Amino acid sequence: MDVKLLVVVAALTVVIYAPSSQAKPISLVERCYCRSTVNSVPRGYIRELRFIHTPNCPFQVIAKLKSSKEVCVNPEVRWLQLYLRNAINKMKKSKQGN
Repeated sequence: MDVKLLVVVAALTVVIYAPSSQAKPISLVERCYCRSTVNSVPRGYIRELRFIHTPNCPFQVIAKLKSSKEVCVNPEVRWLQLYLRNAINKMKKSKQGN
């Protein structure tokens, strides 16, 4: 048997049977989700809010709109600050009641 053919078959066997990694590359893991934010999103358009805190990125707020579009909201917006303050107060009251 030809040596080159044997090397190719051995290399293909290693590639096929090698365990595949499910991990994402570091460049994708450390990338911030919100690269730009909007200041004016009418609250009536928002279906849900998600809050993301990653080590290398600032506090991020993602609003999923009723149109299923996702936008990043500036966390300094006044209505969002009030919303967060009210949510924190409700959590404190529920813990005191238990």
